[in-house]
Amino acid sequence: MKMLKKLMCSAIVSAMAAAGAAQAKGISDDEVRIGYLADMSGTYSALAGPGGLEAAKMAIEDFGGTVNGKKITIVSADDQNKPDIGANKVRQWIDVDNVDMVAGMVSSAVTIAVNKVVEAKDKISIVSGSASSAITNQYCTANSVHYVYDTYALAHGTGEAVVKEGGDSWFFLTADYAFGHAMEGDVTSVVKESGGKVVGGVRHPLATNDFSSFILQAQASGAKIVGLANAGADTTNALKTAKEFGVVQAGQKIAGLLIFLTDVHSLGLDTTQGLQLTTGFYWDRTPETRAWAKRYSERTGKMPTMVQAGIYSSVNHYLNAVKAAGTDESGAVMAQMQNTPINDFFATNGKIRKDGRMIHDMYLAEVKKPSESKGEWDLYKILRTIPADKAFRPLSESKCKLVAGN
Repeated sequence: MKMLKKLMCSAIVSAMAAAGAAQAKGISDDEVRIGYLADMSGTYSALAGPGGLEAAKMAIEDFGGTVNGKKITIVSADDQNKPDIGANKVRQWIDVDNVDMVAGMVSSAVTIAVNKVVEAKDKISIVSGSASSAITNQYCTANSVHYVYDTYALAHGTGEAVVKEGGDSWFFLTADYAFGHAMEGDVTSVVKESGGKVVGGVRHPLATNDFSSFILQAQASGAKIVGLANAGADTTNALKTAKEFGVVQAGQKIAGLLIFLTDVHSLGLDTTQGLQLTTGFYWDRTPETRAWAKRYSERTGKMPTMVQAGIYSSVNHYLNAVKAAGTDESGAVMAQMQNTPINDFFATNGKIRKDGRMIHDMYLAEVKKPSESKGEWDLYKILRTIPADKAFRPLSESKCKLVAGN
């Protein structure tokens, strides 16, 4: 009995301390608070980073700054691509700063750690930057949404297209953490299902600067395709090294399995021309995408990546759900988001499934030749649309605990 009283007292004290800290900061429960978490200065900062924060702020401003009479506020942090830093920051946001929803997130390892915190605290996370399909598979939660893309969609877009064009032997350069492993695994499955084979691979640490030894191994493998199962600065550094070593000139082709608009812009069309990739968004695809991208560019000086566009869309979808539900209580908002189709400048035929995967049309694109480009950001041509129900892993193959039968 004494022990029970001690535990109750401790819980009350903790709750009062958190409330006191929030009041000391001037934080009110009469606010809807969003936390933006991402790599703000490192390997992945260009694809989400400060630009993603601007996209989230745009969504809040466009919504009018309030919802159901409550002010909408946003806080942000740099997770430095470290799961412990990300998880601890989100725990603080929820316990002290009354954050209702966490947006952004790029590193899959950070996302998996953060989603455990969000689930335990019964808040919401909407993941736009992470790639690992495991986020809505074995690591799914009832509190998280995976919004923009994943390794399954990229594998079945780019991987399948490359094999069909004769690229039937592969060697992987893989980032050695959750995202890279998932990407390599998903593409390997597609290659084998399509009649191809994987002849080898090598894994490299996150934020690798020198890819010389890895590229030499890829060349020695004799594979027709060198698959880059990495992202951000790792991808651009690998592509630069491949050009220096004459990989393409010697007869091999490179498949960039996660390529962003900022990567192609940074490297230039001379280096990236002809590269095929799968994307969830391209700024010049429709009048609606062009109109929103123009507004975004006026604020940032750059055209948006698919992640930055997805962050805007996801924040807007969340706020619309809060408005429709009449509350920011997580269960009601999540149900409203799942029951509301998403059709905006970003998503066509969008729907959030029970496993948390937001399915929507994806696009197979090819990087233009310099002679085809009409401007600085005129970089892609869309080859085909991949319908939502074909782009993402079917629920029949899911290992998610929320799917019937699992």
